Amino acid sequence: MIDNDKRLIEDFLPIEAISAEASREKSVRQGHISTLHLWWARRPLSACRAAVYGALVPVSRFFHDANSEATQEPDNAARFFERLCKYPGNLKTIAEAQRHVLEAHAKRLSQETGQTVTIADIEQGNAPRPRILDLFAGGGSIPLEALRLGCDAYAVELNPVAHLVELCTLVYPQKYGSPDPNAKGCTKGGTWAGLIEETRYWGEWVFEKVRAAIGDLYPLIPAPAESRKVECQQLNFLGSGNKSDGDYLTPVAYLWTRTAICKNPSCRAEVPLLRQTWLQKEDNNFVALKVVASKGARRVRFEVVKATTERALGFDPTAGSRRGTAVCPFCKTVLDNSYLQDIGRRTGFGLQPMAVMCTYPGRPGKVYLPFNGDEGIQAEVDRRLSEVIERTGLQLPSEPLEANPRSFDVQRYGFSRWCDVFTPRQNLMFLTIAEQLRTAWSEMVARIGDMERCKALATCVALTFSRLITQHNAFAILNIGRQTIEGPWGDGKFPMSWDFVEANPFSEASGSYASALSWALQAYQNLKTLRGPAYVIRGSATSLPLSDATFDAIITDPPYYDSVSYSNLSDGYYVWLKRWIGHLYPEHFASELTPKKVEAIKATYRFQGDEELAIRRYEELMTASFREAWRVLKPGGAIVVVYAHKTTLGWVTLVDALRGAGFTITEAWPLATEARGGRKKVGKAMLASSIFLTARKRESPKRGRYEEEVRPVLEAIVRERVVNLWNQGISGADLVIACIGAGLRAFTQYDRVEYANGEEVPAQRFLAEVETVVLDTILNRLSNEVTQLGQTSLVGVDPPTRFYILWRYTYRTTELDAGEAIIFANGTHVELDGPGGLSYGSRALVEKKKDKYRLRDYAERGSDEKLGLPDRDGQPAPVIDVLHRALWLMENRPAKVKEFLRDAQVNREQMRLVAQVLAGPALKGGELAGISPTHEVAALTKLVANWRSVVEDEVMAPFGQPDKRQLHLQFWGGSDR
Repeated sequence: MIDNDKRLIEDFLPIEAISAEASREKSVRQGHISTLHLWWARRPLSACRAAVYGALVPVSRFFHDANSEATQEPDNAARFFERLCKYPGNLKTIAEAQRHVLEAHAKRLSQETGQTVTIADIEQGNAPRPRILDLFAGGGSIPLEALRLGCDAYAVELNPVAHLVELCTLVYPQKYGSPDPNAKGCTKGGTWAGLIEETRYWGEWVFEKVRAAIGDLYPLIPAPAESRKVECQQLNFLGSGNKSDGDYLTPVAYLWTRTAICKNPSCRAEVPLLRQTWLQKEDNNFVALKVVASKGARRVRFEVVKATTERALGFDPTAGSRRGTAVCPFCKTVLDNSYLQDIGRRTGFGLQPMAVMCTYPGRPGKVYLPFNGDEGIQAEVDRRLSEVIERTGLQLPSEPLEANPRSFDVQRYGFSRWCDVFTPRQNLMFLTIAEQLRTAWSEMVARIGDMERCKALATCVALTFSRLITQHNAFAILNIGRQTIEGPWGDGKFPMSWDFVEANPFSEASGSYASALSWALQAYQNLKTLRGPAYVIRGSATSLPLSDATFDAIITDPPYYDSVSYSNLSDGYYVWLKRWIGHLYPEHFASELTPKKVEAIKATYRFQGDEELAIRRYEELMTASFREAWRVLKPGGAIVVVYAHKTTLGWVTLVDALRGAGFTITEAWPLATEARGGRKKVGKAMLASSIFLTARKRESPKRGRYEEEVRPVLEAIVRERVVNLWNQGISGADLVIACIGAGLRAFTQYDRVEYANGEEVPAQRFLAEVETVVLDTILNRLSNEVTQLGQTSLVGVDPPTRFYILWRYTYRTTELDAGEAIIFANGTHVELDGPGGLSYGSRALVEKKKDKYRLRDYAERGSDEKLGLPDRDGQPAPVIDVLHRALWLMENRPAKVKEFLRDAQVNREQMRLVAQVLAGPALKGGELAGISPTHEVAALTKLVANWRSVVEDEVMAPFGQPDKRQLHLQFWGGSDR
């Protein structure tokens, strides 16, 4: 290892600047690799670029003296990172970054070889470029950025679908992106037009063949007279698909509801199971379906109702099924979820058409018409399905959906095979695509000749059709706001949907092939200019076909415990890609479904519900993967592990795996990698950031004594990190997690840590110790920020109050899953459950619902007359109890406050400090950020502003009028917060 070769990512990263760019990038669509094909948990390119650059460029690039106090050096580094991380990237800045990377690499090569190596040697191929490895390459973000910064990138991935995505991201655009007059292709002169134009040509070639085969099954609709009520008639489909004049509408999507027979023996009506009937919600334009249950009928009908306001609709469009329970609109019998599950498994659900979404040729906007379906089309679909199966020998995808209760909800309702996930018309479309893609392959080979070039082209074309799978299934929904079709896969789950939309691939709107092709081609446009290609390897990270000590850095984004079931989710794409181009990749599509046995996730359902076995298997696979990383990494190389699991339970496994493989964690950086205001699950505790953990190879095995060697280093690291990150504007959960990560350096520098009695310190216990040290340090910093003088400390405050403050600081008003809440409680020395626990009794500080915990505020607790008073033994109540009761009394019975405070026997200085902290202590980027609920902040601010008159003076001033003698206490904000 070169002397003073500390990397930037081990010492300095401008978190706020990188996070801002990464968050902004998440909202970018056109030309981004995420639009090439869906893959889950992709990191933003800007954050990956920062990680690659920071892992290769030394601190000395910007900080010439490790002990320098010069203020310009951090500013210069931050400005460069900010320029570098802008998406898609400034060519001049990227060229400068490439020079930085190659200069550092040339210096290391010179020391490794004992001979002078220059940038020119590297660029001319006389010396190797920096080699970067991603063990879990997924959608290819990290290798892509390694290529962009001038490195040789290696991408390893187990999943065949991801492997194809990587080939089309990291290999084929770089090899075949440009026109080539010496190769055959689709131009008028018969030469290669470049991958984009070739993909466009052959994609449209295949699509027109598909249109000719089944386009008439999505017929145009006669435009209704605007002056009369619309009743969509049975559609004459045969031959109508070619009409395009203004008398016809183009269907964009058909809206369906699943149905079940009413359980009431005297009713037996067909019950629609839809959740809601909204079609459009815009200013002065509200459109919804009205469910009409006519007397004597056994099936509802739907009417399209338009109004200028919600109220003017005259009904509630959201009055549908709830939590898988429906009500018969005819007899009001409840069809509970267990009944619906039984129906789904035994007989399957019925389908009832509700409406069709259309467009006028040449006009903006959508038109909704009621739709009664067409039995003639259904019969024709069935007939053609039989024909294409007989003609091609291809079968419907009867491969099973793996039982995965965490990610998949549909098997409980009878959807057990992948062909069940698609409507018959969708199954016909995908089988027809398979037939025409195979025809196109033969045609390509005949025209182009070059088999490898044909294989690349056929794969890129197939991936444009694979994009359709996301939206063309029987679980896609209509996004009311954007008027687009969204598939079930996007959030890493596959939830049940009681109503769905069936898109028309031949329209020009959302869900069409024209749209899918356009998105993919824009992504290829940005990929073809990168140097490359990368080395893309399909295989397990536990057994790398790579030589020892050959990589300059490893940067990887491993699976997050049990967050995403990649193989289960990708099976829906695999079964069709196997039928489309599996013959081109027999080594990758030989199995029934994607590999499961060596997939590194915690999959309890694969171990008959045994969580211990599942955790052990996950840890074994992660440890084996990191041992391989240790083997192939150069002695002086750095490994960066991107980690976004929100619980420290997941941390234990990661820490054990890295430490067991021989790595010492050196730093941790929290970076925002999600779009601000994106889709979040309400009530979930979620990190705003991913954590980029940096580690180095441990040079030799050694043991550490906890009390003498580990704990003192831990406390010093945490104190330093809290100060530095706080000054950089990092707060809340990001600050806590980053400091915990940094504190791991003290532990992971040893392969074994022991207490004085010789007992080994396990990672889980050490993490609890780290969390305690971090929270204590943060609490002390909070009290210092409030008092400005540090004269009073909160470290000695009672445990429940300490717990409340730190929860509010770390998680604000978010609820936590049980595992994370219990670990957090352990770090603050309180119990949550059982008699005496914080969730026990009518005065509970914490509310527990099933496996979720959340804090209760003063408005929920304060009315209890015993809250805040000493117990039977005369022991004072926790300060937070006294504070909550006082706040409630000030709002509801102000005359009782003095008497209550006398009886409570509270330490009033400590109570004031707690009130000041909770009123808004989180300094973030120079701005004050409240950590309590808005109404509690307002009450706390009033209390702090009127402290003397409310708490100390004998005569109490009217509450809400600030005591002029105490106005200086309002530095956390006024009462309007």
